[in-house]
Amino acid sequence: MTAEKMDITENNAMTDTNHGLHYEENLLWEKERTDHPGVDLPEPANTPLRTGTPARADIGLPQVSEPQALRHFVRMSTWNYSIDHGFFPLGSCTMKHNPRLNEKMARLPGFAAIHPLQPESTVQGALALMYELQNWLGELTGLPGVCLSPAAGAHGELAGVMTIARAHDLNGQTQRKIILTPDSSHGTNPATAATCGFDVRSIPTKDTGTLTIEAFKEALYKTDPKGADIAGMMVTNPNTCGLFEKDIAAIADLLHEAGGYFYMDGANFNALVGKIRPADFGVDVMHINLHKTFSTPHGGGGPGSGPICCTPELAKYMPVPTVIKHAESYALETETDRPESLGCLKGFHGQFGMHVRALAYMMSHGADGLKQVSEDAVLNANYILRELENDFHAPYAHQGPCMHEALLTDKIQKESGVQTLDMAKALIEKGFHPMTVYFPLVLAGTMLIEPTETESKDSLDRFITAMKEIAAEAREAEAEERFHTYPQTTPRRRLDEVKAARNPVLRWKD
Repeated sequence: MTAEKMDITENNAMTDTNHGLHYEENLLWEKERTDHPGVDLPEPANTPLRTGTPARADIGLPQVSEPQALRHFVRMSTWNYSIDHGFFPLGSCTMKHNPRLNEKMARLPGFAAIHPLQPESTVQGALALMYELQNWLGELTGLPGVCLSPAAGAHGELAGVMTIARAHDLNGQTQRKIILTPDSSHGTNPATAATCGFDVRSIPTKDTGTLTIEAFKEALYKTDPKGADIAGMMVTNPNTCGLFEKDIAAIADLLHEAGGYFYMDGANFNALVGKIRPADFGVDVMHINLHKTFSTPHGGGGPGSGPICCTPELAKYMPVPTVIKHAESYALETETDRPESLGCLKGFHGQFGMHVRALAYMMSHGADGLKQVSEDAVLNANYILRELENDFHAPYAHQGPCMHEALLTDKIQKESGVQTLDMAKALIEKGFHPMTVYFPLVLAGTMLIEPTETESKDSLDRFITAMKEIAAEAREAEAEERFHTYPQTTPRRRLDEVKAARNPVLRWKD
C-alpha cells in the first residue's frame, strides 16, 4: 500500500466517512406502472355491496409490486439517523444507547398487554413497579413527593409550575406573579411560566455562563424590596452552557427568604445522578426526563416521561394520582385522598412503558452504577472540551471543567467566513450527525456537544479528529466558498432553509 493510500485509509477509519450506497428514492407514486399492479385479481361480477354505502371510488394507492414497496420503505428507514447508527452529539438531548434489556422488560406480556381501565386487583405488579420507581426517584433527588403522570419534560415543567401556583393560591399569596429564569434557560421554561399565568423576568448570565448572586438579587428585588411578588425561579442545573451553578445554594436561600419556590429543570439530571441530590442545594420541585436520564434516548420512537419530585411541603399540591400502598396491595390515589391537589393532569397514569424501562435501567446499574454513569458523562464531555479548546472558541473553558456537555462557538472560524451552520454541514459530509447548533442563545454561533456516558474513547476520538480536520480546513484559502458547498455526497445538498421554512411544500402533486 502506498503512503498516499495509507493516509486515506487511516483518515476514513478515524472519521467514519462513508460515501457508497447512499440511496436516492423517488415517491412511491412515481414508481407506479399501470400494467404492473401489486395485486392482480379479477373484477368480481354480480356481487352487491353489503355495507349499504355507495361503491368507493379509486382511493389513489400506488400500483406497485411487493419488492418495489418493500425496498421503498426499507430504504427510507435507513435515512432516519439514530443512536444505533453512530455518535449522536446533540447537546442537552442525552442521545445515549438504550439497553435492549429495558426493551425486553417493557415488552413482557404482563406489562405490554395491560389496559389502564383494568381493575386495580388485576394490575398489582404494574402498580408495584410504579411505587418502586417513585421511591427510587425520591431517593435520588431527596424530594419524596413523586408524581409519575407527566408525559414528557415540558409536561413535567407544567406540572411543577402548576404545583407552585396551587401552593401560593391556597396559602393566600396571590400577589406572587413573577417567575425568574436565566437568559440561557430552555425556551420551555419561560413558555411554561407564561402558560401558567406568570410574568417572566430574565436574569443575565452571558459574562460567566452561570447565575451570579449580584444578578439574582437585582432580579429578585427589582419591583419589591422584599421580593414579595416573586412566585419562584426556574433554573436548569447543570445549565444549558454545560456548567454547574456554583452559587445555587446561596441563591436558593435568598429565594426561600423571599417566599419563592425553586423549580429545577431536570433535563440535565444525568450529570448529577448518584453524585448529589437536588434537594441538598435547595430545590423544591423538579421534573426528570426518564427518557433521557434513565434509558430510552430522547425522542426514541415513542413517548417520553417527565415525572415531578417535590418537597413534603409541596407534595400535597402536586397532581393526582400517585401510587399508594395499603398493607400488601397497591392503589391509585384520588382527589379525595389529597384534596389540596391541583387535580388530574392527564388521562390515566403516565407513560407506563417508560416507567418499566427507567426502573430496569436503575436496577441494572444500582447506586454505584448510576454514580459512574454521571461521572463518565462528565468525563467524556471534558475530554472533548480539552481536545478542541485550541481549535475552536471555548468561552467558558477558562472557568474550569464543564459538566455533561461542552460549549464551543464559531468565533475563530468566522474570521475566514466559515460559520456554525457550515461546520455542521461539513460534519454531515464526514459521516457524523451534527451537534446542537445556535443554542444556547446567550452567545453567537454556539455548538453544544453532549457525548453522554455510552460513547467509547474510540468513538470520541473519531469525532474529535473530524472536528480538528474541519478547523484546519477552515483556515485554508477559499474556505468560505468550499464550506458553502457542504455536504457534497449526500442525496440532498445544501438547502435554502429560509425559503423552505417560509414556503414549505407540504404535499406532492401530479
